[in-house]
Amino acid sequence: MFVQAFLSDYRQRSLLAALRDAAAAIEPSVLEQELRRTVPPKGLQLLQGECIRAEEVFATPTLLKSAPGVLGHYRLLLGMSQKQFYTTKTGLSRFKAMEDRQVVTAAAGELIEDLCQELNEAMTDFLVALPSGGLRVDIEQLPLLTLGAQADGAWRGQIGRDATAAVFQAMISIIADHTDSEPRWTQSSVTVEKSPDRNVTVALAPDPDMVIRETINGQSVYTAAIEIKGGTDYANLHNRAGEAEKSHRKARAQGAQNCWTIISLERADMSRLRQESPTTQEWLDFEQVVEMDGPSWERLVAITVTALGI
Repeated sequence: MFVQAFLSDYRQRSLLAALRDAAAAIEPSVLEQELRRTVPPKGLQLLQGECIRAEEVFATPTLLKSAPGVLGHYRLLLGMSQKQFYTTKTGLSRFKAMEDRQVVTAAAGELIEDLCQELNEAMTDFLVALPSGGLRVDIEQLPLLTLGAQADGAWRGQIGRDATAAVFQAMISIIADHTDSEPRWTQSSVTVEKSPDRNVTVALAPDPDMVIRETINGQSVYTAAIEIKGGTDYANLHNRAGEAEKSHRKARAQGAQNCWTIISLERADMSRLRQESPTTQEWLDFEQVVEMDGPSWERLVAITVTALGI
């Protein structure tokens, strides 16, 4: 279901069919003028005899302004992931909203013609490298190869978000069961006030996934960094442990006193996991935590109560 919805979304806004629909609504003479202005002559020459409309390969300002999402088509055709494409290093991060939200921001709008010229120069180099004779099929199918990898990354990202949300709910349950005071809630944090000048907060964070911080007289103490790995495939267990270690090292450098990793421990070799993430002080089984049952759940309750001082 996830992949189907992901592909359907891209078909509607970023793949070739969406581009063709958008181009059909633009005066042909406008597209032709812009193509001649922004595409290297060599690029247009390479399309001769290929029965491909030039705008299916080369970007134009009017087309991108009328259908911002089709920027994704050109990115995918070049074989670049969003992470590679939209960076400060490439100078393209300001254009990400076009693909993600179908919006041309003021900053992006001023530079769309420059964007088209850069894209079209890169696309010309790309066409030169392609074998001749099958360009039409390549234009239709190459974006799907990149999109497949992107779908996999998005799916894994959704697993991570769902896992973090489930563990956060478990932490909320622990707090509710062990404090008489009324915590302060937001969508991403819960704060327990221990005294007028002292409180402790459990909060979602980008890296690590969750943190516990105590504030005493305005001074913050980084009590615990919590990495959450929701994947259950055994083959990637050790990759997930390595990712947790990278995050925990950053947290340690930022002053974290404790590092916990919540991960699927089924069939896990604990001695090997400890070698792969020596910074992790507490290993907790993800399934037991979200089911709120078993030794890992009991251990999480104990160390959370201690960390929060409740």
